[in-house]
Amino acid sequence: MRWDLADEQEMFRDSLGEWLDRFAPADTVHGWLGAGDAATFEGLLVSDGWLAVGFAQEYGGQGGGLLELALTAERLGRHSAPSSAWTASVLAVEALTVLPERAAAVLTDGSFAALAVDADRPPDEPGPVVEVGAGRAGLDGGDGGDGGVLRGTVRSVLGADRARQLIVPAGTAAGRALFLVDAGTEGVGIRARELLDRSRSVADVDLADVPARRLGADAERVLAQAALRAAVLVAADSLGAAERMLRLAVEYSKQRRQFGVPIGSFQAVKHAAASILVAVEAARSVVYFAAVSVDQGHEDAALHAATAKAQVTAAGEQAADSALTMHGAIGYTWEHELQLAYKRAKLNKRLFGAPGVWNERLAAALPLLPVA
Repeated sequence: MRWDLADEQEMFRDSLGEWLDRFAPADTVHGWLGAGDAATFEGLLVSDGWLAVGFAQEYGGQGGGLLELALTAERLGRHSAPSSAWTASVLAVEALTVLPERAAAVLTDGSFAALAVDADRPPDEPGPVVEVGAGRAGLDGGDGGDGGVLRGTVRSVLGADRARQLIVPAGTAAGRALFLVDAGTEGVGIRARELLDRSRSVADVDLADVPARRLGADAERVLAQAALRAAVLVAADSLGAAERMLRLAVEYSKQRRQFGVPIGSFQAVKHAAASILVAVEAARSVVYFAAVSVDQGHEDAALHAATAKAQVTAAGEQAADSALTMHGAIGYTWEHELQLAYKRAKLNKRLFGAPGVWNERLAAALPLLPVA
């Protein structure tokens, strides 16, 4: 199956690509990542309106949906641009729609948010429980919720070091609930953790009797939706990274010579490049279809998202290995572009659940034997 974008979607993808070519070329991205400076690019995303794409205007967005977000993730992955604040905020905004002014602050003012879940697993899987203590005066959410005091630690939260607002799932007598915490509140500790992929960041979040606002949103629904959106967006990022690695590998195979001829003339190299191309084109349709399915609430949306995460990120890792083999050791040096996309694809395979986790979901949902 081939998925064709509408004309306006093609225009959006091309416009974003041109913007990234201008403001986030490879040399500039190298400088940001080398210096650990994500703020410059994040500011541009907000000021030029790209963060607001994919969300309703009532929350400060510019319209569009998950497909437009997937197109954005694809382009960010293709340029290896810093994207923790973007991805984390995209996943957190739905929980904030019960507080429209907070959602608008994320999309238009750069008050980035992060969903405080372990980035090693899907957001809807239970993680270490954050405890909820008695509420404090003045913490009424104004949205049907109430206040509370949180204590506990959440490991490896994507974009926590970039966030001003944290959405924290916590256990209550009635089940899981979502609580809003300002990252600058006393008792909140953010401990950054190093990743080989410098274009993303994670941090452990420590909560020591932190006052929080309970949100009236349905926690289980929000987390389930965040899991599907995370699966699609990480797959889209892998698609973009694979596209870039294919381009770099083909260009290099035309330049590097062995036995007096370009290595691109060797059959083994041609087959490797062709395999990456087939994987990229297949991934494109899988990702776009899954994005529309999740956005429209298709009855099999969970299966489509799981397929995208499992297949596309695994294929992205295979593309990374093939592209590095075609380059040789030079491809992993800091000065070379390939290492950025290579590390990006490697992290994507594990981000919000490895392929095995999502394949287990597929296996559980699909009958392996016909029902008698």
